[in-house]
Amino acid sequence: MYKKELRYYFSTPVAYIVIGLFLLLISLFLWVLPGEWNIIESGYAQADGLFGLAPWLFLLLCPALTMRLFAEERQTGTWNLLLTKPISLARIVWMKYLAAWTIVLIALLPCLVHYVALLMMAEPQGNVDSGAFFGSFIGLAFIALSYIAIGTFCSSLTKSQIVSFILSLLGCALFFYGFDLLAALFSDGAVVNAIRSFGGYAHYTSMARGVIDLRDLVYFASIALLFIFTTIFSLSRQHD
Repeated sequence: MYKKELRYYFSTPVAYIVIGLFLLLISLFLWVLPGEWNIIESGYAQADGLFGLAPWLFLLLCPALTMRLFAEERQTGTWNLLLTKPISLARIVWMKYLAAWTIVLIALLPCLVHYVALLMMAEPQGNVDSGAFFGSFIGLAFIALSYIAIGTFCSSLTKSQIVSFILSLLGCALFFYGFDLLAALFSDGAVVNAIRSFGGYAHYTSMARGVIDLRDLVYFASIALLFIFTTIFSLSRQHD
């Protein structure tokens, strides 16, 4: 099932278009377009722009990858056929989920080119905060872990890929930054920090400083598990 899903992504333009657009936009913002994300204009050998932009670009990348997972199966009528196979519903969900997450990781790997470029451009050469870079890199992988799980759940709710995409985009946006917007309504520092701790942004920025805290990893993994098990439960109820 996992191999089947990966083959599907690379036998259609989906993976190539999504990955290509992600890498193109990142490269343009970091090296070509003027602005706060431009590395050359900043004068510092750091990839803050990459890790500032990527979570927001993931809001398009991840829903685009997950919108078809179950919606398309239902639309084409192959979902009921798939359920007759000697494979559990939980395994179907997990394999589809892991295949979509793998595509995101494949999209991230070429971003290491920017790290190599920074190493070569820095004065003195190699003077780059590698801890912050790879901490942010791991943070992006774990954000994708959660985004893909949310998108998988949204795809299980509808037959429409467009509806699935919109629901996933909104769900991921609320998960990542919604709690920060809610926290802005309060003035008490303790309350603000407590509310922000429920959102992905606070945990990601913590990892972006180069400090990999087990609590942050557990947070993203817990969100992913919550939505995967909710997806399995939802699909089992629909099947019944």
